[in-house]
Amino acid sequence: MDLANTEMKDPFRRLIGSEVWLLLSRLDNFLAGRGIESCLVGGWVRDALLGRDTADIDIAVAVDALEVAPEVAEAFGGRYVPLDMENRVARVVLLDRDAAAPKAPLHLDFSTFEGSIEQDLARRDFTINAMAVSLSQFRPGVSTIQIIDPFDGRGDLSRGIIRVVSETVFAADAARLLRAMRLAAELGFNIDDKTEALIRQNARLLSGVAGERIREELLRLLACPPSPEDYGRRAVSDTGQFFKYLDELGLLTAIFPELAETKGVAQPKEHHWDVFEHLLRTVTAVDFLLRQGTWEYAGEEVLAAVPWSGTLAEHFAREVGSGSTRRVLLKLAALLHDINKPQTRTIEAGGRIRFLGHAQAGAATVMTILERLRFSSKEVKLVETEILYHLRPTQMSQAGLPTNRAIYRYFRDASETGIDILFLSLADHLASRGPELNLAGWQEHARLVEYVINKRFEEEKTITPPKLIDGYDIINTLRTPPGREVGELLEAVREAQASGEVTTREEALSFIERLKKKNA
Repeated sequence: MDLANTEMKDPFRRLIGSEVWLLLSRLDNFLAGRGIESCLVGGWVRDALLGRDTADIDIAVAVDALEVAPEVAEAFGGRYVPLDMENRVARVVLLDRDAAAPKAPLHLDFSTFEGSIEQDLARRDFTINAMAVSLSQFRPGVSTIQIIDPFDGRGDLSRGIIRVVSETVFAADAARLLRAMRLAAELGFNIDDKTEALIRQNARLLSGVAGERIREELLRLLACPPSPEDYGRRAVSDTGQFFKYLDELGLLTAIFPELAETKGVAQPKEHHWDVFEHLLRTVTAVDFLLRQGTWEYAGEEVLAAVPWSGTLAEHFAREVGSGSTRRVLLKLAALLHDINKPQTRTIEAGGRIRFLGHAQAGAATVMTILERLRFSSKEVKLVETEILYHLRPTQMSQAGLPTNRAIYRYFRDASETGIDILFLSLADHLASRGPELNLAGWQEHARLVEYVINKRFEEEKTITPPKLIDGYDIINTLRTPPGREVGELLEAVREAQASGEVTTREEALSFIERLKKKNA
């Protein structure tokens, strides 16, 4: 393909005189002074053409990046981080906020190229990432920017297409299989037919990719907004549908082989879909309930019943790990919450289908899956707990609203995931009934959730009652030997406090005396 040097006044013109422009100009001066050829490449060029700001600047240098990056870090007051010793890739993290650096920390990612920059671009993944701009163009007085674009990446940007540079890109690095999907989701682009076919052919290679690389791409995919505001080309409109697309291309079960067994597994009559489809629909329902997407079977009347506030929005936006938030991990829990239904499925004499113990078994399976994908212990615990207790909200009361004692026990067991589980239970409800949702039943479920959340936020003493007595009181005053019984008695007192039975130290001691006599 012929090399295309395209003149471009905008959107690069918007950067002229900016802090980023000044940084790039200073960096060019530093590298050129050492006789080093350098180009901006990949994602930064792509995002600049789309008018998107990014904190990651990719720079290809015609020398060993592992030798240049430490010098840049020292000269620019940054921190040097080697990323890939074998492929000679390094990062400089700029934290300073002087006139020559952006206000927010950014990454300068240096890669090494041999031969020409065009040869380097030919080894990249997708055409929209295979464009370059010589760093020498970021100098005072420059009014136009020439883009090195040998594979018509700019044309694919305008068409909203993800297209491979060559047929060997996935064999060279199988993590690109997920990257193609993630870019399509982030940009609202479609994957072209040839690239889609190559993904299907190479999907099995994903099983050989390191867990942490899959985790990174998966989290970014889960974080994508279901309905992009700036790009409307994509037919797939929500996260659940995107997971279905992943499955059609053979990628979803390459990441989660355990999901394969859920396909075609029938459920009780109150469920509209089989287990696998139900899981995908639950992810979509989470987006809907968190005001991030739509639900095709219901609208405002259904959503209006669900509690929402700035406090809840902040709760789900809270970061849990590097790249994960509560919203993202709740969608992951939604995808996996019934993963052990096939193994626990039984059919009773009357034909009733049951999945006894599937939550407990599923929590153990998911812990193994997430550890395999190198999620942090905090992330694993959060998702595991959400799945373990996802049935608990609707079990808190047989009729009417739950008691303070039941709410206390719920938050004692669910801990910091209590609110997340309440929303998972609502999403599970929507994805069970689908188009056959009973509005009255839904409103009753939503009212229970709102009541429990209000108790959590407005009546903290129900969740964490003040300490009236401690273990020493039980041992010394009530002559109870140290051991397990002391802890059980303290827990009984806390439950009694939550229900309003005990409010003072004297009442607590009297309560324990009665309890001990009863159990004697």
